Amino acid sequence: MILRSVRGKSPEIGEDCFIAENATIVGEVSMGDQCSIWYNAVIRGDVHFIKMGNKVNVQDGAVIHCTYQKSPTTIGNNVSIGHNALVHGCTVKDNVLIGMGSIIMDDCIVESNSIIAAGAVLTQGTHVEAGSIYAGMPAKKIKDVSPELSSGEIDRIADAYVMYSSWFK
Repeated sequence: MILRSVRGKSPEIGEDCFIAENATIVGEVSMGDQCSIWYNAVIRGDVHFIKMGNKVNVQDGAVIHCTYQKSPTTIGNNVSIGHNALVHGCTVKDNVLIGMGSIIMDDCIVESNSIIAAGAVLTQGTHVEAGSIYAGMPAKKIKDVSPELSSGEIDRIADAYVMYSSWFK
């Protein structure tokens, strides 16, 4: 793994986290407990801060970044960021599933208990209301998250990644 200080700021890693050997975490990045950062993921807090809560999984090839002096990135608890997703200068609240290959641009706010579908593109400043599913390019609300989707996808995937990461520790 690459853990590197930038401009005097160093990554802060919580308890019981897994970081893959070729993951990159640099600069002003803080993450909570039970997080997992998978193969080829990049979390680059060089131009602004990145703050992640507990039980966040950043899957293979995902990139988390921000915009210089303007848009930091804040991620809540129990969040899954799918393979090859791009999360940039935005706020993602608790219990969110960000699908594979999706893009979340600067100044977006993804409220709690939401799903961003695979391949969705949230253009700058999009506000995803709590409990919504957004899909498409540009992403729009397609429906509400049902209790079955909340437990069957959002919680299931976050819990599964805590288990998967235990296999590598």
